[in-house]
Amino acid sequence: MTHPTSTLAETQRFRTPDSSQSAPPTETVREMNGAELLVHCLEREGVEVIFAYPGGASMPIHQALTRSKQIRVVLPRHEQGGVFAAEGYARATGRAGVCMATSGPGATNLVTGIADAFMDSVPLVAITGQVPQEMIGRGAFQETDVFGMTLPIVKHSYLVWNVADIPRIIKEAFYIAQTGRPGPVVIDVPKNIQNQRILPKFPTDLNLRGYNPIKLANDEILEEALELFLQSRKPMIYCGGGIITGNASAELLEFAERTQIPVATTLMGIGCFPENHPLSLKWLGMHGTVYANNAVNEADFLFAIGVRFDDRVTGKVEKFCEHGTIVHIDIDNSELNKNKTVRLPILSDIRHALRRLNSMLERRGFQRLSSNYNRFPDWYRQIEQWKKDYPLTYDRNSDAIQPQFVIEELYRLTGGDAIITTGVGQHQMWAGQFFTFTRPRTFLTSSGLGAMGFGYPAAIGAKIAFPDKQVIDIDGDGSFLMNIQELATAKIEGIAAKVIVLNNQHLGMVVQWEDRFYSSNRAHTFLGDPKDLNRVYPDYIQICKGFDVQAERVERKEDLEPALRRLLEAKETYVLDVIVPYTEHVLPMIPSGMTYKDVILK
Repeated sequence: MTHPTSTLAETQRFRTPDSSQSAPPTETVREMNGAELLVHCLEREGVEVIFAYPGGASMPIHQALTRSKQIRVVLPRHEQGGVFAAEGYARATGRAGVCMATSGPGATNLVTGIADAFMDSVPLVAITGQVPQEMIGRGAFQETDVFGMTLPIVKHSYLVWNVADIPRIIKEAFYIAQTGRPGPVVIDVPKNIQNQRILPKFPTDLNLRGYNPIKLANDEILEEALELFLQSRKPMIYCGGGIITGNASAELLEFAERTQIPVATTLMGIGCFPENHPLSLKWLGMHGTVYANNAVNEADFLFAIGVRFDDRVTGKVEKFCEHGTIVHIDIDNSELNKNKTVRLPILSDIRHALRRLNSMLERRGFQRLSSNYNRFPDWYRQIEQWKKDYPLTYDRNSDAIQPQFVIEELYRLTGGDAIITTGVGQHQMWAGQFFTFTRPRTFLTSSGLGAMGFGYPAAIGAKIAFPDKQVIDIDGDGSFLMNIQELATAKIEGIAAKVIVLNNQHLGMVVQWEDRFYSSNRAHTFLGDPKDLNRVYPDYIQICKGFDVQAERVERKEDLEPALRRLLEAKETYVLDVIVPYTEHVLPMIPSGMTYKDVILK
């Protein structure tokens, strides 16, 4: 579902026949130990921040980092917070996020974040300290086989066995993480390697046998895709995170405006196509809009671009777009015909494919229009009727603060000019539904893995990348609590990432499933104090006081707007705890394994 960030020229620069190792003529090479060499190589890759928690097996690297004039070291209060923050940085910028932990429990605490980056195709370089080489495999103190443990959830991994290999490994790691389908790379560095001294040699080129991340579709197969489109009367574009990682949002917009095809994104693709555009149907899937699900499933032609036909989008996959002709473009050959057999699979860099398609359309006389679309009038009328019949809605007359209302108010007050991160659960879905996203890399969420605790650390990483932007974590009380210790990181580091907690005292999404499928039988989903149901527990206001972080609670509707204004005007970390009803459900909802026709509307 994800696509390359490099150009063909960039790849050729790395893949020249001369792979001899020599330092650039302007660089003075000096003897250094492995830890200093590793830090120097990170500097050569342009790393500006690393989220790193120290320990015995990584201390030499931390000592070397104290002498770096380029790299900012951010100390997370938990390694999982560090890897999620690195992901937030990567998702917001498109560049590899970097994190580091010591061996054993430090390394294992990174695993969830590495898996999250793998599922969502996020460029990440995770460095771990390791026990000395002679102790590996002997059950030494704080030893784990992080190399073997992470093999299923990395794009590539290294166990450094020779200090002379560090320059090559670091260069390869960043190249692999950021090209083709992006993903995480793990580098495990034994402590004795960190202490060994060497006069280094630096590679000027890379030649990775068997790894060619640039895939460029030829014009013939793209012409075939256009011919299939020209036979359609009810076409749709279904696009995802590959548009964002491929930096192809501008090309997608042009393609949609030339073809006049309506667009539905996935959750990962939110922001890749402006949701205020007349051709936008927002996003589809389990909690997507009814009109997006209807249109994609009833289309006679489907352009699937940078997507992987995951189960939360397709439901019963064999019934997904059952009668439509599907063209699927993706950079990863393993995704083609994996979950859904299609008429025309195209292996290609997304940006290249869309640019070539736009050129072909221009030659054929397809003008680019920003409004007044008329190519498929009957289809547009049907979609507009679905929009009219099935809008995203909620009880706006409720005396309680509805969570959807909070998000609508936030959008109104920011004008959409903010980077939004989320935890995982109902609040995540409502954020996607009721905040209108118009730009890529502004909705940062754990989609494939669904990792609770992601939201606030990710906001820290995004805020470091864009200190002048509003960065706000829309979170649930369950998800926020999982990495609440990162308030200390934000406070001490002066990172003004904000939080809005939609606090319903429950694991809201699980409660919703209990209500729908288990006769409302509560199975350990209440997060409050069973001895006092009237008090809010835990008390985030008191917790924030302990972190010396500004916080307030809102329980009345009329108090929400001024509280949101205070949050937005704050120059430092700010937590807004908003009490919302646990009885509210995320709708629409397509039950797992069902089809769009089985949608629950109320």
